[in-house]
Amino acid sequence: MKQELNSDNSLLGRAGIPKQLAWGYLGILIFMMGDGVEQGWLSPYLIGRGMTIQQSASLFTVYGITIAISSWFSGVLAEGFGPKKTMLMGLLLYIIGTAGFVGYGLPDLNYGVMLVTYAVRGFGYPLFAYSFLVWITYRSPGKKLGSAVGWFWFVFTGGLNVFGAYYSSWAIEHLGYLDTLWSSIFWVLVGAFFALVLNRDKFETSAGKNRSSKTEELAKGLIIMKEEPKVLLGGIVRIINTTAQFAFPVFLPTYMAAHGFTTTEWLQIWGTIFTANIAFNLIFGFVGDGFGWRNTVMWFGGIGCALTTLLFYYSPVMFGGSFWMVMFCGILWGALLAGYVPLSALVPSLVKKDKGAAMAVLNLGAGLAVFVGPAIVGIFIGSLGNTGVVWILAGLYVLSAILTRFITLPNNAKTAHAADPLVAVSGT
Repeated sequence: MKQELNSDNSLLGRAGIPKQLAWGYLGILIFMMGDGVEQGWLSPYLIGRGMTIQQSASLFTVYGITIAISSWFSGVLAEGFGPKKTMLMGLLLYIIGTAGFVGYGLPDLNYGVMLVTYAVRGFGYPLFAYSFLVWITYRSPGKKLGSAVGWFWFVFTGGLNVFGAYYSSWAIEHLGYLDTLWSSIFWVLVGAFFALVLNRDKFETSAGKNRSSKTEELAKGLIIMKEEPKVLLGGIVRIINTTAQFAFPVFLPTYMAAHGFTTTEWLQIWGTIFTANIAFNLIFGFVGDGFGWRNTVMWFGGIGCALTTLLFYYSPVMFGGSFWMVMFCGILWGALLAGYVPLSALVPSLVKKDKGAAMAVLNLGAGLAVFVGPAIVGIFIGSLGNTGVVWILAGLYVLSAILTRFITLPNNAKTAHAADPLVAVSGT
């Protein structure tokens, strides 16, 4: 199926946003802001009300599992049934899960209800957001695809990690904890209005019109890794991409506290890291289109993150506990974390069709990172300590750069997204 826009000279088109999907980008930003309202405070809130740390950890583990499952299916469902239907499914699951969690689980801390309903809620945002990402891969010109996915990650991360946090810091004070969670339903509905109602772009499913072919589409997420092993490599790289992002909050706050940083200072550092990250999500989309998608992931993402992971960890010692220098080193890591953005353009470009299945592998990688990061901490921190864990994370980034070296486009076309000066020089 060929649905990409061949020429768009509008202001949005020149910026890298497919004009016909502009409302969808705004919808993703607002939806993810609603989804991110409990970021940073739900776990301590539950513990403060009497739940154990183990119970809280189990709750988020179940949530992470459903995110991974939903991330996996989002690509193939979007291609088989269309992005709008899949996004609507995600919206409904989010609302059902949130209503059950806030209305029946939280008031009396009914743990069984909380586990089930929070798990249902976890199916929501991957189906909504990642299905839209599949839509982008089909509707963007090849030479602008890196920019288009850069804008996606800009609005996705901006909504989830920045606007969601800022909004909840206000809402908790003025609305209270439970009403803040209730208000998330309002925001996801507003986001859905922009993405599903005002966005009138048409997407014809590639799975044909009969149900059996749509069922076959669900298996393509597995089949495609056998048919095109480079897609599997891309999925592994995607896991490594955000593994440290979910590992750091498990042990770095305690490490920073040992070097004199308060919890407030740590949260300011962490929040600033992702404020920078959303800007560089956009920047590296354009860099990828010019420097080459594979080169950008290898050098800026893999090698860059390996070096800045170590720099960030050692910065309290290197700079004598300087708040601003530690924040600067963290910003460098967050900025280079965005170097992986072109992966969302590179991997689906490995296949001429079934791009949704290729995106499903990437989306699964994004979901798996949610609990792979904490798992690494849990397994190794007892024997290797904080330092050993950080070196493992840095080593994984180097591994991702090596793996990316083998993710070559089939025709090695000398276009912005396929250009590889290293290959051109060596002749390989």
